[in-house]
Amino acid sequence: MSRIGKKPVEFAADIQVSTNGDVITFTKGKNSVDLDTKGNVGFSVEGNVLTFTKLSDEREHRAFWGTYRALANNIVIGLATGYTKQLEINGVGYRAAVQGRTLNLQLGFSHDINFALPEGIEATVEKNVITLKSHDKQLLGQVAAKVRGFRPPEPYKGKGVKYTTETIIRKAGKTSKK
Repeated sequence: MSRIGKKPVEFAADIQVSTNGDVITFTKGKNSVDLDTKGNVGFSVEGNVLTFTKLSDEREHRAFWGTYRALANNIVIGLATGYTKQLEINGVGYRAAVQGRTLNLQLGFSHDINFALPEGIEATVEKNVITLKSHDKQLLGQVAAKVRGFRPPEPYKGKGVKYTTETIIRKAGKTSKK
């Protein structure tokens, strides 16, 4: 039985929650996020608390119960405080810069990579650290993974783009015969 699904989602008074059929809409200021449950769970809003109920004891409904509760909680936290991811660039001549809504990356290729930031993502660059901010946890993780994918860190010198919390397991290089 889901222990996560049992927990209610509490949200601040400045976040408006409205329902329309199977869609729950969370709004704070100019940010609005929809969560479509597709009829897989029941839900109710009382005051500043959102609770989810499973439709039956089938395995699929129990799984959706916890999943949609977690997704709703991520949306509430994102609207209240936001999420950040930091990427570190290592390598000689590797640079990043933000130009309007475009992230310009120089990662050792013969050309620059101009990555258009999706709506809802903000980027800043300080020295060799790219900081991505958003209220949408899923979109933020996808964008961070895509930026990291342009030049993943290699195991010999550690050159490339990595998360600041990530540790690269280094390999020993070739040794000469003696």
